Amino acid sequence: MVETARRASRRRTRLPPGSGRSLLGWFTGHRRPLPWRRNRDPYHIWVAEVLLQQTRVEQAVPYYERFILRFPTIRALAVAPVGEVLKVWQGAGYYARARHLHAAARELAARHGGELPHSVNELEELPGVGPYIARAIASFAFGAPYIALEANGLRVAARYTLDTGDVRRAAVRARLERALAATMPTGAAAQFNEAIMELGETVCCPVAPRCEECPLGGSCRAYRELEDPGSLPRRAAPKRRPHVRGAVVVLRQGDRWFVQRRAPTGLLGGLWEFPGGKIGLSETPEGAARRELREETGFVAGPLRHRGVVRHGYSHFTVELHVFEGTPRDRPRPRVAPGRRWVTRSQLLRLPIPKATEKIIRLLTPEAKDTTSPG
Repeated sequence: MVETARRASRRRTRLPPGSGRSLLGWFTGHRRPLPWRRNRDPYHIWVAEVLLQQTRVEQAVPYYERFILRFPTIRALAVAPVGEVLKVWQGAGYYARARHLHAAARELAARHGGELPHSVNELEELPGVGPYIARAIASFAFGAPYIALEANGLRVAARYTLDTGDVRRAAVRARLERALAATMPTGAAAQFNEAIMELGETVCCPVAPRCEECPLGGSCRAYRELEDPGSLPRRAAPKRRPHVRGAVVVLRQGDRWFVQRRAPTGLLGGLWEFPGGKIGLSETPEGAARRELREETGFVAGPLRHRGVVRHGYSHFTVELHVFEGTPRDRPRPRVAPGRRWVTRSQLLRLPIPKATEKIIRLLTPEAKDTTSPG
């Protein structure tokens, strides 16, 4: 009985012969002209894969082009100040990705002659480079015979083999990786991995897959055997994101605002913003604004004017920020500590700032020309 179950499991995860060649034939005619596909520059591939970790292709393109234009090589990225890197990345979100890129570029410039290593093991030693990105670089840039398994590949393989396991489990991911590796044509790792991703992005979509257009539809078990092929991979019920209420103080002196830089690590690390924080259970928004301003900066504000509410969503929570504007009761200190500045609007827009801060600026100056980040 146990052996029968094992044989059934092996049959479930074996792709039919010729599937890989069929997929490559489809990819030849459906390959999108994405900017990182113009060449096999390892650095360009690396930047693209880091962006695509948390950003859909159509959203990633303008950020990729802007980043490569400003930092065309690893050495150019390595010598840039981290604040400038964050500014160029602004709007793409998940800023730890940009900090890791910068740290890894510095390491490459110091230890590898400004070049990415070919070895997966060496690639994984770089900041922010995990198993997927290491294998993607090795495959796309250097032709190494690895399966670069990310969300699209997991989805395609799970549906094709009718694997009902939880793709977050290592054993299931290993099983699906073996299934793809068994059908990958020799010497075509880069094209095969790209074809899997293209299929997942454009046809084998997370919801409502376009199975009639799929080059593998005739032999896809989910398409043949399930009423809804999109029900695979099995997904946990989404958790409700917690909602946070906060208060922000825009402290003004003439045409200048007081801003401060967040800690270099953690959420939005290294970005500049107005003072503020969470509203306590027993606090009013204005009371929280005054408390946060005093605790964070030492300033005591005069009368505060409520300018409105800004709402923003992050991956794990949502926020509503009550925005107050006023002037300090005492004269500003003649010297501002590192990480704190009095800036004009134009000066603030040249600093790396969170999306919520962009919204606050637009709330305060709706008549001004918008020069904040795209997206």
